[in-house]
Amino acid sequence: MYPLGSLCVFWLLPVALMLEEDSPLDCVPRKSVPFYRDYTHTFSEKGVFNYTTMLLREDLDLLVLGARESIYALDLKNISKKLASVKWEVTQQQKMDCKNKGKSPEMECKNYIRILHKMKDNRMYVCGSNAFDPVCDYMSYADGKLTLEKKAEDGKGKCPFDPFQRYASIMVDNTLYSATSMNFLGSEPVLMRSSSSIIRTEFKSSWLNEPTFVSMAQMPESEKSEDGDDDKVYLFFSETAVECDCYNTLVVSRVARVCKGDLGGQRTLQKRWTSFLKARMDCPVLQSQLPYIIQDTYRWCDPHQSWKNCLFYAIFTPQSDTLQHSAVCAYRVSDISKVFAEGKYKTPVPVETSFVKWVMYSGDVPVPRPGACINNEARKAGITQTLDLPDRTLQFIKDKPLMDQAIQPVGQKPLLVRKGSTFTRIIVDQVQDANGKKHHVMFIGTEEGTVLKAVNYDGEMFIIGEIQLFQPPKAIKILKMSNVTGQLYAGSDDGAAQMPVATCERSSSCMDCVLARDPYCGWDKVAGRCVALSNSKRELIQSVTEGQASLCPAADPVRPMNQSIWPGGNLKLSCPTPSNLAQTSWEMDKGHQVPSAHLQLLQDGLLILNASDRHAGRYRCLSVERSKGVNYTTIVSEYEVRITATGSGKGLTLLPQAQSDGPSKIVLQVSVGLLVVSLLTLLAWNFHKGHLPLPWKCGQKSRGQSQGTREDVGASQRPGPAEDKPLVLGTGNRNNNHNRGEAAFSAAENDVPCVNLPSLQYIDDSEI
Repeated sequence: MYPLGSLCVFWLLPVALMLEEDSPLDCVPRKSVPFYRDYTHTFSEKGVFNYTTMLLREDLDLLVLGARESIYALDLKNISKKLASVKWEVTQQQKMDCKNKGKSPEMECKNYIRILHKMKDNRMYVCGSNAFDPVCDYMSYADGKLTLEKKAEDGKGKCPFDPFQRYASIMVDNTLYSATSMNFLGSEPVLMRSSSSIIRTEFKSSWLNEPTFVSMAQMPESEKSEDGDDDKVYLFFSETAVECDCYNTLVVSRVARVCKGDLGGQRTLQKRWTSFLKARMDCPVLQSQLPYIIQDTYRWCDPHQSWKNCLFYAIFTPQSDTLQHSAVCAYRVSDISKVFAEGKYKTPVPVETSFVKWVMYSGDVPVPRPGACINNEARKAGITQTLDLPDRTLQFIKDKPLMDQAIQPVGQKPLLVRKGSTFTRIIVDQVQDANGKKHHVMFIGTEEGTVLKAVNYDGEMFIIGEIQLFQPPKAIKILKMSNVTGQLYAGSDDGAAQMPVATCERSSSCMDCVLARDPYCGWDKVAGRCVALSNSKRELIQSVTEGQASLCPAADPVRPMNQSIWPGGNLKLSCPTPSNLAQTSWEMDKGHQVPSAHLQLLQDGLLILNASDRHAGRYRCLSVERSKGVNYTTIVSEYEVRITATGSGKGLTLLPQAQSDGPSKIVLQVSVGLLVVSLLTLLAWNFHKGHLPLPWKCGQKSRGQSQGTREDVGASQRPGPAEDKPLVLGTGNRNNNHNRGEAAFSAAENDVPCVNLPSLQYIDDSEI
């Protein structure tokens, strides 16, 4: 039985691996762009860290950047230009008080800028952790200077005490909505509105149970509403599931929402939300048993359409360390709103063992509906504000804020699944291609300090490229995009970086430009280069959904480069792979087989070993990239190799070789002879000492041994299976070139043969 089970496992394992590698959800970036300082603008100052709070002030052409104890005003077009800055440091007494509470004086007992929002009067509202005593202030920019007004306000419930704790905030009509912790220990999570009458959540596990807050967004649902609905504020977070009937704690992703006009209850839920409802969010990834955890969201709305057509793009990561996939799912606001407006509630039910089980509530639902905003129907009943709500409705929502139905993503599956990367932030931009069709381009920050640029073409996920923004790599902790400048801004612990959303100049040929399938770019036949659609008035060659490179005109012939090598020498011919999705091969005019004994394939070229006259000729490196079932071939490089007697050649890439004549040959022969004599002497000594058995005694055994002893000895002398250790010259699996153990920015590589090293016998030489 057990051998049969083992055979089944080994039979199914290659199938599972094949399915995982060929999964259409597991995407590989077409191009990996390493860090180039000339390509991106960066900003950092010595001794300042944690550049993780940003505010775009496009009206002032500024990027306001919050860091540890510093706030900067940077040029929006080039953030490496600092226009102004202001320090906001803690006092020595505040630092000592923080230290006495058990916090690190050099790390935690600082003022980390956590909140930056624009006010209606063009001032800015800014809050900092302030050595575990959060405080808020107002700031203005005038005459090239940043000025703090020093009107200190209590920041409890607005800004986190712990500078490294996740939080969320949004400013709506000069009113701050925040989700953070109310106390020093971080044990009182709260969703709060800071207005003349503060409204917050209850301190109950059924409302918020050890949450990790992610983001907030406002939806104008009162606009053109037929039933007189109110605007909503949505909160995205993860928390320990109270409804989970399991032994171990399970974390789930949530979305909650409150009504903008909520004033709390008259007797029940005084100064508490009467409209707080929450629901679970699903993002099914490769049939994972554990739910994936939400990390960030981005609200995308078409300004010409109703709010019901808005989408929330969310990124998810696994809660198990054994899984290595990150995912992107999209959710319609109308689907979320429908669950809250029409869905069933969950209710806690006590059982015998004093354990509470959550089940779907099937009883009568009070009127007005618990958690609903004040609408026309409520107004007809004489309920014009939440203070007029009956206690039955308020008590229901106090005990049952959780919805039974989970919110599913668009298409019931992720838009993107990537193996080996940990997603951190997401930004979405809508781009119109040359045919007038609109596409959503996603920019995804990762823990590895890269930004993925990806598009979903009618269900097909395509990653245009992966760009390294920080060197050394640092996790991207915030992303912002300006439609005015067409730039993307990223922040990390060590600095901030800026990159353009359109990177067309990186495509050097028409085929490369079209196969990139970038909706921002097209090939200009007149100018002979890849340009941005927004900067060109001419008709451009572009095929984003199909990648039809056959639309390109015939490419100019590649001019061969001359290379010279002397007989017996070694020469490397370079051929960088133009794409991670392409495969390279070599052609020779004399029809030699590649690879062969003297022609070895490398990751980025061809190596000629021990050259002779027959290796002279023309070599071509071809790149073949497949798009929508069609192979497109282009010549990457071409060489004319000559064999010369002098060994002098311009532009040579030579490798050292051994000399075959002169004194070195005689010395080599003498050395080899001495080595052979020494080896024979060592073998004879080992035979004499008995370390090695004589050939004619190898099969002898003691006749007096019992059968059981013979079997044991035979088993102990029988060699075990040799451990095959593959010696890999380079990464060869293009489908897995994004694993964490590999360099994230190497070009796609050819499969390199592996050399299996058998296990070696060990000789005890302790007596030598």
